[in-house]
Amino acid sequence: MKKLLSTYKQFRDDENGAAMVEYSVLIGIITAAAIAFIIAVGTFVTGAWSTLCSALSTTSVGCVNPG
Repeated sequence: MKKLLSTYKQFRDDENGAAMVEYSVLIGIITAAAIAFIIAVGTFVTGAWSTLCSALSTTSVGCVNPG
């Protein structure tokens, strides 16, 4: 019985599993933020490229269509 209680107390006081879960959640949040940032930058660059192409289409330089 003492061994069972000792094992229970050791399992209860072990924080390795909780730390692993916390780090996993933190990695998930950082990954989601990075993906959102990349999508936002991609949208901004696409808009800037379209604006540049529109401005260049009125000149003799022209624009390369990336499609």
